[in-house]
Amino acid sequence: MARSKLRSRRMPSGALYHGSRSKKKFELTGFAVNTKLSKEKKVKTTRVLGDHLKKALLSAKEVNVADKKGKTTKTEILNVIENPANPHLVRRNIITKGAVVETKLGKVRVTSRPGQESVVNGILV
Repeated sequence: MARSKLRSRRMPSGALYHGSRSKKKFELTGFAVNTKLSKEKKVKTTRVLGDHLKKALLSAKEVNVADKKGKTTKTEILNVIENPANPHLVRRNIITKGAVVETKLGKVRVTSRPGQESVVNGILV
């Protein structure tokens, strides 16, 4: 069944709201993209409204690291150390914005949204 952004058709009492109609394509939502740590990079492309394309990163192996001076380096991700959003994401090696990952350069905090931007960027901690 399709996931929708609309409110429920039922009131808290169980009665139906009147004037409901069928779901429209622009009201549909996507499922959460959990970007995992992997040996290879996988990107999923989805067509969205206006015939545009949205790229979601399904798995990642590298991160673009910016240091304090602004120099950017691409390095390999070794492990996910912590995630303030949810501690269970660390055990599953899922990368989200705000997660701290271990690299050869040291600990890196992820500043991009991998499920939305299809790239992992971060800064040294």
